[in-house]
Amino acid sequence: MSHLKNTGFADRITAAAEAKKAMLAKMKVKPTVQDPNFEQRHAEREAELERVRAERAAIKEAARQEILAREEAALAEKRAERKERKALTAAEQKAARDAKYAARKARQK
Repeated sequence: MSHLKNTGFADRITAAAEAKKAMLAKMKVKPTVQDPNFEQRHAEREAELERVRAERAAIKEAARQEILAREEAALAEKRAERKERKALTAAEQKAARDAKYAARKARQK
């Protein structure tokens, strides 16, 4: 078939070289076009990231403070209950002691 196009050896070598150059040009790294607003967009992105991080940290800190407040309230409640129990126990002990003394006095009479 190649003889129908009337191509000679030199023509085929040239065509192969051109094809090889075209393939290399396809693979070659193209120069990148940098956006003129790149620095501004980068700064905006960083500012947004910092804002989101600060917001998340504030939320996390608020949650931590709430947990601490709940724990302190629970601890204060436990202490109050313990004080009340001790007061009741002391009152019961005093009542029992008074009853014992009253019974002793009643026996002595």
